[in-house]
Amino acid sequence: MSIEAVQRELREFVAERDWAQFHSPENLAKSISIEAAELLEHFQWSAPANDERDEVLDELADVLTYCFLLADRLGADPIEIIRNKLATTRAKYPVEKARGRSAKYDEL
Repeated sequence: MSIEAVQRELREFVAERDWAQFHSPENLAKSISIEAAELLEHFQWSAPANDERDEVLDELADVLTYCFLLADRLGADPIEIIRNKLATTRAKYPVEKARGRSAKYDEL
């Protein structure tokens, strides 16, 4: 399934339930944070067990869903903004300086 198809399906899902009225950028950003925290709970004390994989993937799907909804609400193409950010990050972290290091770009 393409990104466009996923976005279309999400728009339909929201429209069918009349939920767009609740999807302000602020509310969607809050939802991303809340769902990310729920995802993080699975890693709180150790790596999740194999039997938790489906739960972890469900939480990841929630995070991604809200990210797609926020991008759509902002009129942004998710692929384009990811590519733009990747280009910026590549410039900040050139391979010859950053490979194998976790230092912040201004410490390389």
